[in-house]
Amino acid sequence: MKNEMTAMILAGGQGTRLGVLTKQTAKPAVPFGGKYRIIDFALSNCANSNVNNVGVVTQYQPLELNNHIGKGDAWGLNSRNGGATILQPYSSSDGEKWFKGTANAIYQNISYIDSLSPEYVLILSGDHIYKMDYSKMLDFHKENNASLTVGVIPVDYKEASRFGIMNTDQGHRIIEFEEKPAEPKSNLASMGIYIFTWPTLRRYLVEDQAKERKLEDFGHDVIPAYLANGEDCFAYSFNGYWKDVGTIESLWEANMEMIDPNHPLNQTKDSWRIYSNTPISPAQFFTETANVRNSMVVDGCYVAGEVNHSILSQDVRVGMESTVKDSVIMSDVTIGENVQIEYAIIGEGAHIADGASVIGEPDEIAVVGYNETIGGPKNDGEE
Repeated sequence: MKNEMTAMILAGGQGTRLGVLTKQTAKPAVPFGGKYRIIDFALSNCANSNVNNVGVVTQYQPLELNNHIGKGDAWGLNSRNGGATILQPYSSSDGEKWFKGTANAIYQNISYIDSLSPEYVLILSGDHIYKMDYSKMLDFHKENNASLTVGVIPVDYKEASRFGIMNTDQGHRIIEFEEKPAEPKSNLASMGIYIFTWPTLRRYLVEDQAKERKLEDFGHDVIPAYLANGEDCFAYSFNGYWKDVGTIESLWEANMEMIDPNHPLNQTKDSWRIYSNTPISPAQFFTETANVRNSMVVDGCYVAGEVNHSILSQDVRVGMESTVKDSVIMSDVTIGENVQIEYAIIGEGAHIADGASVIGEPDEIAVVGYNETIGGPKNDGEE
C-alpha cells in the first residue's frame, strides 16, 4: 500500500468535556491504559495497516504531542518512504492560520498531501480507542469505486444523538446523513473514520475555497455536499470494540474495561500490538504490606497499600494503609499513607497527602488535575 493512501489524524481538539485533564493537554495526548496515550491507537492502527505516511494535525497544546510522536519511530513509521509529520497552523500567503473545522484543517494542509501524491486519504480522529485494519476498509472503498467511505458502528439509540448518523440501502450506500440529530432515524453512527478519493476531495475543497468557503467540517458540510451532488458514498461496518473517550465517564469506563483479561484489546496478545513512546522505568515493587487484586500495575510502581480493580501507571507510589479502588492513577502520582481513593481519575504528577481522600461514585467520577495536591497542611489552611 506504499504511497497509495496517506493518513491524516485530526488531533487538534481541546476536549473540554474532559475538564482539568485537558486544561494543559490536548485530548489525544491524555494518558490511557497505564502506559499509552489516546492517540497511540490511531497511530498503531496506521502502522499495523501499512499506512506509513501519517500527518498529525494539531492546534491546541501541541508541545506534548510533538514530544510524544516525534517522527513516529515508536510506531515503526520512520521508514525511507514513510514517517509521521506534525502539522500545525501557519500563516500562509492567503492569510489562513487557525483551522476552522475538520475539512478546513485538511484544506490548509493540501501542500503536505500533494507532496505525497496519494490516491486516497484516510481521515482519522485522534481520540478513539479501537483496533482496526484500515487496509480492509480501503479494499471496500475500491470495490465500490467510492468517492467517500465512512466507518460506521451501531450504537445504543440513547447515545445516537451524539454522533453523525447514517441511513443506508442494502448495498451499504449512504442515502441520508444527519449530524448529531435530536431524533435519530437509525443507530448507525459515524466513527469519524473516512476514506476519500483524494482528487475528488481536493477539487471540492479548492473550488469551495475560491467561492463560498462553506466546506469547513466533514460532518456538517462535506458529506451533505457529496450526497447532494450524487457522489458515491458508502458505509463500512465495523463490529469490533470502539470507544469514544470524550467524557470523564467514558474515559474511566474504557480504562476499567482494559483490566478485563478477556477484553478485545487485550495487550498481551502479539497480534496487532498497540505501540507507544514511553520512558524506561525500574521494575515494580510490592512490599509485604501490599495487597493488589484484579489490577493493572505498570513499571516503576511502589505499592505498600491495597489496590483493587484499578490501573496504576508508571512510577506511582501507594503508601501504607492506603486503599485505591476502581480508579485510574496516571504516571508519577504519589499517594501517601492512610489515603482512600475510589471511583477516581488522578492526573499525572498529582500528590495525595497522608490521610486525604478522593471519593467519587460510579456515575460521577472524581477527578484530580495534573500536578495538583490534595490534602496536607497547605490545603488544610495550616500554613
